[in-house]
Amino acid sequence: MHVLDLVARINNSVEELDFAAARRYMEGNIEILNENRSHLKRNARELLEFLTKRIEAGQQPLTRKDMAVINAVNSYASKFDLRGLKVVIRDHSLLFLRSDIEAYLNTDARIILEGMGAIPKAAS
Repeated sequence: MHVLDLVARINNSVEELDFAAARRYMEGNIEILNENRSHLKRNARELLEFLTKRIEAGQQPLTRKDMAVINAVNSYASKFDLRGLKVVIRDHSLLFLRSDIEAYLNTDARIILEGMGAIPKAAS
């Protein structure tokens, strides 16, 4: 794919608020885009900068399966279904050891998981 075609697709995806598609394009071509970042629109540049910082910090992006697990945890926490919550946490314990997981949890899930000791308590 030509660089300008890639930039046009990313800009279009960001304008349509399809950040998942824009992220996929960016992650596959991050070096090329960093060299040609001037062709990206402001929102796309911000997304590129965010992804670049995360990759440089060594954080792996969440997969579709990880996002499904997080959505299930948020749903169980909202319904206060502790049994379902414990099963999901037991089956996917490595996911909850990540330092960035709290950003994806809703308030109910965060409070319940902190109480259970599944995630560290937030510093107040």
